[in-house]
Amino acid sequence: MAKKIMVVDDEDAIRLLYQEEFEDEGYEVIACADGEEALEKFDKENPDIVVLDIAMPGMSGLDVLSKIKEKSPKTPVIMSTAYSHYKDDFYTYVADAYIVKSPDLTELKEKVKELIGE
Repeated sequence: MAKKIMVVDDEDAIRLLYQEEFEDEGYEVIACADGEEALEKFDKENPDIVVLDIAMPGMSGLDVLSKIKEKSPKTPVIMSTAYSHYKDDFYTYVADAYIVKSPDLTELKEKVKELIGE
């Protein structure tokens, strides 16, 4: 059975890119456009890992991170953002990894494999 990755990003292009890339790697992808959708789907889908944008309208990725870790402390969460300054934010320390977005997804894919034990 394929491992499930939840991708949460408000940018359609990023969400689609991640979805296509991870599906090509053999993962099942649950794509969410915002934090509220992610939290609704989290309990139903029970993902093995979450790739989470920080800067989103409405509920920020940091708020979503906090709620996911309350529900499921062992589910790995990778914070994925275009802004490296968020790494200095104390709340990002709860995440299992922090990746600055790039067109080259090598680092993200390697971190996913490492965190879900593949």
